[in-house]
Amino acid sequence: METQKIKTYKEFYQFYLSEHSKPLTRLFHFIGILLVFVVISYVLQSGKERFLWYCPIFGFGLGWLSHAIFEKNTPLTFRYPVWNLIADFQMFFELIIVKQKLYTPLSPEKN
Repeated sequence: METQKIKTYKEFYQFYLSEHSKPLTRLFHFIGILLVFVVISYVLQSGKERFLWYCPIFGFGLGWLSHAIFEKNTPLTFRYPVWNLIADFQMFFELIIVKQKLYTPLSPEKN
């Protein structure tokens, strides 16, 4: 699917999930988004906006690190930035409600 341009978000999300097939990749993304919410909560409570710069470090940094170490692929952020951001949050919430799992049939080996 990556050789042709993805036209719909539904197509993109299926491709996104295939690019996030390893359990540790999904876990790193989950932790990154969770830390984004922690930082935002802290900033709202304390009024210390200077800590907002941690959001992209946690949100993107942990995800990109997991792609480099575990998936060995290029993050989709560079090709589909808006859809990727939406998909990161969608996968986060789907992991919470157990619509997605850390280990899926797409991931042949456990990490």
